[in-house]
Amino acid sequence: MAMKRLGETERNMRGLPARMLAGAGFLGLAGLPSAAWAGMGQPSPWQMGLQTPATPIAQNTQWFHDAILLPIITVISLFVLLLLVLVVAKFRASKNPVPSKTTHHAGLEVAWTLIPVLILAAIVVPSFRLLREQITIPKPDITIKATGYAWYWKFTYPQDSGGFEFEVRMLSDEERVAAVKAGKGKEADFPRLLAVDNEVVVPVNKTVAVQVTAGDVLHAFAVPSFAVKIDAVPGRLNQTWFRATQEGIFYGQCSELCGKDHAFMPLAIRVVSQAKYDAWLADAKKKYARIGDAPVQTALTDQAR
Repeated sequence: MAMKRLGETERNMRGLPARMLAGAGFLGLAGLPSAAWAGMGQPSPWQMGLQTPATPIAQNTQWFHDAILLPIITVISLFVLLLLVLVVAKFRASKNPVPSKTTHHAGLEVAWTLIPVLILAAIVVPSFRLLREQITIPKPDITIKATGYAWYWKFTYPQDSGGFEFEVRMLSDEERVAAVKAGKGKEADFPRLLAVDNEVVVPVNKTVAVQVTAGDVLHAFAVPSFAVKIDAVPGRLNQTWFRATQEGIFYGQCSELCGKDHAFMPLAIRVVSQAKYDAWLADAKKKYARIGDAPVQTALTDQAR
């Protein structure tokens, strides 16, 4: 009897994810106008679609997805579904006891070769245009360097921007609670698994070039709201760029499986006005001043160690 109940429980648990997914999908569709859309700078509960774009490249990427790719794949999916329904209804065994032995049809052969080629041509033109915009880096106003380590980031501002560097590590739950109790912000200002001890700060409406590398294993620098993702490879210096058009804080993460704490190495980029950036830069030169060859760490960074 116990084994029978155990078997029933196991079967129910196996079916649970499917039932939960179906229910969640229904509720998500029912709540489309309100909670389903992505937030600004970070993922949202029950999110559908890409994060709200904050750069021209991200806006073009989202347009390409919503206006071109999504309609095309929707039409293709509905067309394939229609074909399946027609095949099941028209060629079922009860209606066709003797199966057709037709093996070739010239019209079909031409159609299913030509139509996919035309669809891919319609996709590839705007896709290549967007790719060119992403890899063509305009003259930067600011250049910073991001180096991935297991499992944290180090950001370096060159001499013309202050000549300092700092490490970025994820805040633990205890550190998030302590920051709220210390009056440094509300709980929403320290999202779980995204909040960090040190934020990268850049001015709004300025072109920022990011040189990306790694100090140990493969990592990837990614900020979804900027439509930025590039590999961080040891011994190689890759480069990407963004120009944020609105202020706020935008979270990213390592997007290359790099080890046991891969899921716990976020980064945060705060976009501010030029005046606030100048004030932060003056303070950062003192805060991250070097002693010999070692950068001075902040209290939060030391605690994160």
